[in-house]
Amino acid sequence: MADENLQPVFQIQRVYLKDLSLEQPNSPAIFLEQESPEIEVAVDVGAEQIADGIFESTVTITVTAKIKDKIAFLVEGKQAGIFEARNIPDEQLDPLIGIGCPSTIYPYLRANIADAITRAGFPPVHLTEINFEVFYQQRLAAMAQQQAESSSGIVMADGSIAKH
Repeated sequence: MADENLQPVFQIQRVYLKDLSLEQPNSPAIFLEQESPEIEVAVDVGAEQIADGIFESTVTITVTAKIKDKIAFLVEGKQAGIFEARNIPDEQLDPLIGIGCPSTIYPYLRANIADAITRAGFPPVHLTEINFEVFYQQRLAAMAQQQAESSSGIVMADGSIAKH
């Protein structure tokens, strides 16, 4: 009964850069190219419970810039945050961890990626805002699709569905 009177708690414990890598496989020759690079961006999010009521949330961004068929640079950064989330109903906890936490740490990652690219000698790449609610809904839909496919048959070792 005492648990019913506890106030929900959600707070940031720490935000930190977990990983950052930069590759310039075609430098210095790539700096002589006159064309602007084509930019490709990939995003991933993750979360893990690390203690009772304590979660680590991560956002990973990979930026690949190519000029013609040559890679100008490849930057991958993983920003993480440790969050305390207690006394939050289960139906609200998953969206909080999947939407609220990535939304909080993404601006830090954007700045770190832009800084790494600029320090590498390239014009800055400004990553756009990400609607993590839409990203979260897409991931839920993909998981539901996977579950529907896997429940319709035997899943083989390679992940495919066995044919009857």
